[in-house]
Amino acid sequence: MKKRILAGLLAMGMTALALSGCGKNKAAETTAASAAPTEAPASSAASEAAAPATQETGRAASNEIAVGIAQDLDESLDPHLTVAAGTREVMFNVFEGLVKPDPDGNLIPAVASDVAVSDDGLEYTFTLREGIKFHNGNPVTMDDVIWSIQRNADASEGEALVPALTSISEITSEDNKLHITLSEPNNEFLSYLTLAILPADYDKQDTAPVGTGPFKFVSRKAQDSIVLERFADYWGTPAGVDKVTYKIIENAEGLIMGLQSGALDVVSHMTSTQIKQLKDSEFNVEEGTMNLVQALYLNNAEKPFDDVRVRQALCYAVDKQGVIDMAFDGYGVPLGSSMYPAFGKYFDESLTDYYTADTAKAKELLAEAGYPNGFDMTITVPSNYQPHMDTAQVIAEQLKSIGVNATIQPVEWASWLSDVYGGRKFQSTLVGVDASEMTASAMLKRFVSDAGNNFINYNNADYDALYEKALSTSDDAEQTRVFREMEKNLTENAANVYIQDMADLVVVRKGLEGLTFYPLYVLDVSKLHWAK
Repeated sequence: MKKRILAGLLAMGMTALALSGCGKNKAAETTAASAAPTEAPASSAASEAAAPATQETGRAASNEIAVGIAQDLDESLDPHLTVAAGTREVMFNVFEGLVKPDPDGNLIPAVASDVAVSDDGLEYTFTLREGIKFHNGNPVTMDDVIWSIQRNADASEGEALVPALTSISEITSEDNKLHITLSEPNNEFLSYLTLAILPADYDKQDTAPVGTGPFKFVSRKAQDSIVLERFADYWGTPAGVDKVTYKIIENAEGLIMGLQSGALDVVSHMTSTQIKQLKDSEFNVEEGTMNLVQALYLNNAEKPFDDVRVRQALCYAVDKQGVIDMAFDGYGVPLGSSMYPAFGKYFDESLTDYYTADTAKAKELLAEAGYPNGFDMTITVPSNYQPHMDTAQVIAEQLKSIGVNATIQPVEWASWLSDVYGGRKFQSTLVGVDASEMTASAMLKRFVSDAGNNFINYNNADYDALYEKALSTSDDAEQTRVFREMEKNLTENAANVYIQDMADLVVVRKGLEGLTFYPLYVLDVSKLHWAK
């Protein structure tokens, strides 16, 4: 017998929602993205977009909006190879899976209109939605769906793009029904079916992506802009605006200028300092959370951070609430491990205060580790993200109290991606990390010793054993308990200096309505519309 889930909410709840990726060809999980340089410098983007803003003769009249973003997208726009959260934030509007998240964190039918799961959790049956089309006008076929899944499950050349899909033992179809059989139950399996369904016979996803979402890709100018248009044949609720232009402005002041000049209508991830520069009469400010883990990520293989006592000393030296108060005017949620509140039952709030600010304890630990007078260190930070730069500056000041001299090294995103994340050539770095696969394991697997995206070189046998234990059980309560033990392991061993899930302050021009927050790192522009 199968439990049938009709075209309503899939009863997954917000037990495992996040954004980021792991697997071959995937490089990073942060709040930014990269691309090759172009002729036009990013700093000129705001001034170049000097079209009338949003009055009767401007973008409102033509039913368009302009969104400012602080980073370019990945060089490849193929969603199965996406590197950065900033890319997924934009392309969330272009691609859909068999299921997709809703604003409450539930999974709802998308390319599939219906899902049924067997009582033993081994067989999933998806009903392909009738009449659904790709942006190129071609119908979505069962072959496209099967190809998209098999592409992500293929481990013939190493690790699969989505390793969890290797538990599929059989895929069959009949008419519009897709049957997936697992070799063993997996409580998180449905979350992996948010992967984008793509046309199997299309070879230009890198540069001209085609999906099934409410917006279709139109054009891209690297380091300058991305243009999307409403997809007229979308199966669901039509988008509220006809066109969205994302303007890439990597300079914090440039984003402010873009809003003030009328060149931009929406900017997410603003700081409270930036907000103060805007006129209340022109903008509304909405507050959510970024759904990521901001931390001072430490290279556990590099001295002095190969010594757990040094890492713990930094945790005692950093006052995370002080960081939030100083750099963000109190906006933000303190964290104590690699999980954030939107993960519901997996989030262990008790870890938040595991380390309380204690200068004496920090100095004691440093002395035990052989650094009674402190040491010099470098914090590498992507320069296009002002919140991370601001956080690094406050932390550097706090560390002076224990004799640690921290030098902030701003780098361009491309350099961060290649040198810090890919090359692991760093001492410490200040970024935010999330997970593309909407599972708790996606947040925690990256710290398994042999994980390809374990950029901090965390190496702990107990942690590795816990991860294997979590994967081996199909009992949800037991798996949840083990995941929380993994979080505790990271905290006790001070894998990183955890800080916060940053507040997401979104500036929206007055007259533009429909901003909707999700418990993951996305901006759903399909719900935005101009007031009539």
